[in-house]
Amino acid sequence: RVKRELAELGLIPEEWGGETLFAEISAKKKIGIEELLELVLLQAEILELKANPNKPARGTVIEARLDKGRGPVATVLVREGTLRVGDYFVCGLEYGRVRAMMNDRGERIKEAGPSIPVEILGLSGVPQAGDELVVVESEKLAKEVSQYRQQKRREALLVKAGGISLENIYEKLKEGEVKELKLIVKADVQGSVEAIREALQKLSTDEVKVNIIHTSTGTITESDILLAAASHAIVIGFNVRPGAKVKELAQRENVDVRFYNVIYHLVNDIKDAMSGMLEPEYREKIIGEAEIRQLFKVPKVGMVAGCYVTSGKIERGAKIRILREGVVVYDGKLASLKRFKEDVKEVAAGYECGMSFENFQDIKVNDIVEAYVIEEVKRELASQPSRQG
Repeated sequence: RVKRELAELGLIPEEWGGETLFAEISAKKKIGIEELLELVLLQAEILELKANPNKPARGTVIEARLDKGRGPVATVLVREGTLRVGDYFVCGLEYGRVRAMMNDRGERIKEAGPSIPVEILGLSGVPQAGDELVVVESEKLAKEVSQYRQQKRREALLVKAGGISLENIYEKLKEGEVKELKLIVKADVQGSVEAIREALQKLSTDEVKVNIIHTSTGTITESDILLAAASHAIVIGFNVRPGAKVKELAQRENVDVRFYNVIYHLVNDIKDAMSGMLEPEYREKIIGEAEIRQLFKVPKVGMVAGCYVTSGKIERGAKIRILREGVVVYDGKLASLKRFKEDVKEVAAGYECGMSFENFQDIKVNDIVEAYVIEEVKRELASQPSRQG
């Protein structure tokens, strides 16, 4: 059935007389991986895919994010040439010098040749997924190219922003009231930002336009809230959470901030908002927060977090989310909740406790633990304003 559906799209298998290689694999049955690798090598040989390693490197950004400890980090797939530590480069609107490189196993390496994916440090900012990285001769040249591209980008944005003017606003009013849903999108990695942008822009209709006024990686900041307040926008957080000060600012400025970890749910909510059904069926309520202050290794249990409850209360039955520098690193349940070696049902603010988490050991000091529950909310159709001629 899958082959037939793909054939309808022009991907005809070789056994049916086509030119497309098919590899039947199953992770569940652990079969087909060797055949897949053989077919990849065969296809590379047939297509004569070759790259010269003895030239300045060129590569493509697969993913990028802002790491609080290490700064902008990009995962780059080298296409040709050899990328070395110390190389100057231009990457989209950004530039930099390769300060360090890590391979797929997290090991530090000094150079990477064609088809090798590496994580690099030393960028001036977070590039976009899909940007091309090009090694250049000097830092001066890299900076000049970056500044020229940023200037061109600013000019393009200014031209785009000037779409409505006194000359054409009357025509737009005659055609009907222009409605816009303005959004600010923040996500943990650049790939998520691009996927969300693409999914949301498809929702625009003749009556309502989805206008994404700002996107970036990292936690939601005060400047995001102020921008949303000034432009009457909704803030979307995907796998990121704001700090306490940012939450207070959002409440004070009456800015709607929404959090998601599944793009499908995000798109559905925006679609409902555009059709007048804004309220989701379920909404999460944060009941408590705690800070991890110490780590203990307990035999047969693993890592246990020594925590201090900073607000609300932590309940054993609540859902648990762990945040590291505002980014969600775990979403699940408590394996145990203890005070002085005794199991307890809940721990209130101002008290210390020990926690362990189901199927998660990668906890660190200063991580924030959020306890939350999912509440059912009655869906209501928003009443449409009556039109009087």
